[in-house]
Order: sequence, then structure tokens, then C-alpha cells
Amino acid sequence: MRKFIPRTMATQHPDNAVVPKWSKWEIIQGDDEVYEAYYNYSKLDIKEVMWDSEGKDVDLHVTRKLLERFPDFFSKSKLGEDYYLTYRLPNPLIEGADRKVFMETIESITTACDVSKAFYGDDSPCPIFEVIIPMTTSHKLPVAVSLYYEKAVKNRQDIELINGLRVKDLVGHIYPEKIEVIPLIEDMESILNIREIVGKTIDMLNLDYIRVFIARSDPAMNYGLIPAVLLAKIAISELFALSCEEGKDIYPIIGVGSLPFRGGLTPLSVEDNLREYSGFYTFTIQSAFRYDYSEDTVIQAVRKINQSTPGKPKVIDKSDIEVLLRIINKLVPEYQLRIEALSYQLSLVAELIPRRRARKLHVGLFGYPRSMGKIRLPRAIPFVGSMYSIGLPPEIIGISALDRLSEEEYSLLKELYVNLEQDLARAFQYYSPNTLQYITKIIQLPDDVYRKILIDYKYVEEKIKLKENEGFEEKKHTVLSELLLLCLKEKRIEEAKKYIEEMAILRKSLG
Repeated sequence: MRKFIPRTMATQHPDNAVVPKWSKWEIIQGDDEVYEAYYNYSKLDIKEVMWDSEGKDVDLHVTRKLLERFPDFFSKSKLGEDYYLTYRLPNPLIEGADRKVFMETIESITTACDVSKAFYGDDSPCPIFEVIIPMTTSHKLPVAVSLYYEKAVKNRQDIELINGLRVKDLVGHIYPEKIEVIPLIEDMESILNIREIVGKTIDMLNLDYIRVFIARSDPAMNYGLIPAVLLAKIAISELFALSCEEGKDIYPIIGVGSLPFRGGLTPLSVEDNLREYSGFYTFTIQSAFRYDYSEDTVIQAVRKINQSTPGKPKVIDKSDIEVLLRIINKLVPEYQLRIEALSYQLSLVAELIPRRRARKLHVGLFGYPRSMGKIRLPRAIPFVGSMYSIGLPPEIIGISALDRLSEEEYSLLKELYVNLEQDLARAFQYYSPNTLQYITKIIQLPDDVYRKILIDYKYVEEKIKLKENEGFEEKKHTVLSELLLLCLKEKRIEEAKKYIEEMAILRKSLG
């Protein structure tokens, strides 16, 4: 039985602009990731670390290395009891080339348990007993993953090999008895169907409680900022209602990055984020949060989240959900139209975004693309980084569609999206007024799209009354953005890379 549900979860999202001092390379990889896990626990006091095998090679001996290299810390603070290590698996139904990685990663849980028992004693908890499964669209996947462990891993210990000799006689008893599966729900259709997905998972596995992970970055990339926030609000309301209905505890996780488009959680915005995402139990602490601010600032911010009490979510009734869906349906097409027109430019810049993790590409036969309609987008971090780098913060794209909302719709939006104007103001500081003119010289941007994007930014200035570039660093970011576009026009790639990194450091996040 776990002691507590963590409030903070460190992830390996590669959104940090600054390379941490302890990393041997600009790309955090190998044993540096093992040290990073220890650092997250021991120095920052982040209660849970996500160990990600989705889209990257991962060290499956992490438990052994942590316990062997840092015995003093882990003898006092038990892994699996005081701090948690949670695997993020590849989705075997989508990432075909990584199906065996899925299998290997689950298999390694049993080895980690043996290592832990050798370190702590036979009665110690298993250090890893939860897995996150991405792109969950139905209850069938988390149920199948749970049963896969039970039937294909745990139960095989009783298989007789020859003359009464069983598998467990060769490899020992297999622990843990079961694993808990955290569905990660990322697309609009599945988020709107979350009550059925989670409810059936609870029923079929006879669960007392479940953790559910709600994505924030990919919905924003696919649908725009405001639809992504509203979908998260619908998700938490539906999960709260399901918990009350079933009499089961549900502990939602929200996947938030540093820039407003990806969630807006920084060490300086903790209180705002806790208020915006009231009802969520666990917050992801991504790399930019950890490494782009001073260590003392990060430690204080993590402590604030750890010590906070989850608030109650705003319960949204069925009629209000229908209003929110009308808002979403008005905003999404406008956002997607503009992004589709910019996709070529974004792909050029995304290739120049510095890599911070040894991730494999999710394209073609070797994974899944981040696609939207007819186009294929970069992953979320280079996508957002590209938009900021060319002076067009993605938070603003399609925003003028708010003019089409009724009074009822706009009133509900303002009520639910608490930090709307604050998020737009933060993003608007990095808008470069001359960007669109530069872009039209580099690519053939259709006239109607050019006008629409211009209207978006005018809308923010005139209707929401925001001003851009008020501080020195924001003005410097604008200059660097224009220099970047000039470099792209002149094909001065190395200079372009330098400007991209400088801008990321100024805004304290790659993307």
C-alpha cells in the first residue's frame, strides 16, 4: 500500500534552455539521467520521477544504479515508499517498432523489485509498481497492460518446465503481484470520453483508486491554447463526478510545461497554476522549471507545491459543457488554418532547436507523428520553440475568433480560464511586429492567412488591451527573432542556431 500520492513529478521533457551544471554533455543522457533522478529526489525534493521509455532509449537498470551509487540517501528515504519511480511506456498499439521496448520495460520492473529487496530486505515495497501508458483512447489499453503483466509476466512463474521444475525455481518469485496503470489521455475525443474510459478501467480491474494523466501540450499544439485549457477543465470536472458516482478515489495528473501554451508552470507561477488547475493532484515539474531558474528558487517552488492541498475542481454541468464545446468548435478551425500555412516555416526552425535529450524521432515507420489534418508537426517543444523564435507566440494564433463568441460563451470562458489574460500578456511580450513581413519574404504565406494572423495580434492589442515588449529582455528577444529570420533568408544556419538558443535562455524555456 503506497504511503501517499505525490504532488510533484519530475519528467524528462527536453524543454530546458540551460544545460544543468552536472551534465557532461548538452544532451542529457545515459548515467547523467540516473544522477538527475537522484538530484530531483535529494536536492529538489520532487516526490516522483517519470522514467521515460517512450520515444527514447532508456536505462532499465536505473534502480540498481540509484541504490548502489547513492546508498546513504536511499537507505534513509525508501524508493517506492518515500519517493517514487514511474515508468512511461511506449504505446505498443501505435509505436510498432517499440513493441519489444514495451515488453522489456515491463519485464525490468521485476528485476528492480529483486534489487530493492536485496538492498532493503525481503519485506520492502517494490520501487516501481506504476506505469504510464500514452495516447490512451479506450479502457481496453490500460486493462490490457495490467493483464499483460499479470498473465504474461507474473503468472509465468508457475509454468512447469520439466519434471516439476518451475520457472520460479530458476528465476525466483516474481514481484510485484500486480502493476498499476496510469492512462495518459491526449486527444480531444478521448478527453471528452474520459468518464467512460476511466470508469470502465476501474470496473474491469476492480480498482480502489486510479491515477489519470491529462496532457496539456499536445492538445494545445493540435487545437490551440484556449481549447486545450477548456479540455483540461472538462476532464477534471468529469473525473470528479465519476469519483463521486463510483465512490472511488481518482488522482488526476496534469502535464504542464513552463510557457503558457504548454501549461505555464514555472517556479514563479506556482500559486497561479494551483488555482488554474484546482483539483489536479500531481503536477509535472519539467526540465525548464528545474534548470532555467536558480536552484534556491526551484527548491522553494517545489516545496510550495508539495505542501499545498489539492483544491476542488470547478464542476461543469452538462449544459455548460455544451457551451464550452461551442467555444472550442469556433476556435479550433481558425487556429488550425493558420498553423497549416506556417507549417513549412516551423519545420525549418524546429530542425535548429537545440536537443536536450537523446530522443528518437517519432516519424514514419519508427513511431507516430504529431499530425494535424493534412500536415505533420514537430513534437510539442520544438513546435512551441519555433513559434516563439519567429516572433509569433502560439498562444495568440487564432485568438481573434473570440470575437465570434456570444456573451454567454465569453462569460463562461472568463469564469473557467482564470489566468487567460495573464497568460496572453506573458506570451505577447515575445511578439515581434515585423515578423510576418519577414516570413512572407521567405515563404509563400497566403494573403488571407497573413491578414488573419495580423488580426489576431491586433485583437490582443485593441480588444484585450495588451502591449508587447515592455522590458529589455523582451525587446532583445524581438531583435533576435528578426535576426533569426534574416539568417534563414540568407541560409546562415549556425548563426540562426545561436540566436534560437539566446532567445530560449531569455524566456527561460526552449518551448
